[in-house]
Amino acid sequence: MNTSKQLRLQPESQDRLSALCGPADQHLRQLERDLNVEIRNRAYDFEILGSAEAVEQAAMTVRRLYGGNGGATVDREAVHMAAREQVTEDSAEPLRIRTRRGVIRPRNPSQAHYLGSIQRHDLVFGVGPAGTGKTYLAVAAAVEALERDEVRRIMLVRPAVEAGERLGFLPGDLAQKIDPYLRPLYDALYEMLGFEKVGRLIERNIIEVAPLAYMRGRTLNESFIIMDEAQNATVAQMKMFLTRLGFGSTAVVTGDVTQVDLPRPGQSGLRHATQVLDGVPGISFTYFRSGDVVRHPLVQRIVDAYGEHEGANDGGDAR
Repeated sequence: MNTSKQLRLQPESQDRLSALCGPADQHLRQLERDLNVEIRNRAYDFEILGSAEAVEQAAMTVRRLYGGNGGATVDREAVHMAAREQVTEDSAEPLRIRTRRGVIRPRNPSQAHYLGSIQRHDLVFGVGPAGTGKTYLAVAAAVEALERDEVRRIMLVRPAVEAGERLGFLPGDLAQKIDPYLRPLYDALYEMLGFEKVGRLIERNIIEVAPLAYMRGRTLNESFIIMDEAQNATVAQMKMFLTRLGFGSTAVVTGDVTQVDLPRPGQSGLRHATQVLDGVPGISFTYFRSGDVVRHPLVQRIVDAYGEHEGANDGGDAR
């Protein structure tokens, strides 16, 4: 049952109001999508409509953004973070993934938003630095969906692009040639299902691995598809991949736009997709930051150092 809530923001500050709403009210529209509510406002008077729980979450998020920015710039990531922090704090049932090897829980608000998005959307993008759990959590969600019979197979896809090296001819059949590129995905599967079971599922094509270039012409129904290292897909490849999605399927696209190995980084399909598809209904983006890194603490400091260096040289955001 839908309800509405009225609130007036105090103290009145044009700078704070502008930062909260964003250009052409983009931040309010983002909150509407993230929290599934409708937000109306006239100056400092706001009305929020939706389910009772969502309305309360949205009201607290609006107050937090308005009261905490002090007139500072509020960007899209800050809005995402505020919304998902509120959802994480207020959720009566904590997000978790159950596999036969145990329960996997999100370790920070960004991971919680990511898992929640995978549960609610058919197409999810996880964008951010290494070590934030993008691939691991996607594989865990795929395994859970398979074990619950929500999907009939898991599809693992990755662009076969060398990381700045010329590897030359790789011997073996197709699976053996692309195996090195998919090793991180295999490692996560082995941890959750065991080596022998993964082998049996691959033999039966319940788990299928494929280079991105081999996806053209296919339609994937009742599948959980993970595209890893998506920053190395070209714009044309990304469009081709996204249009493979069939009925009853979920696709998760992960990557780090600061680690593009294409000859021309500007042609990254992941970077292009974050611009073209932002705001499209049914698609969710989770942007991870260095503070979300769950590896060795040194990894976070390395990510920050590279980000500062590249930002200084480029004169802008490294994304």
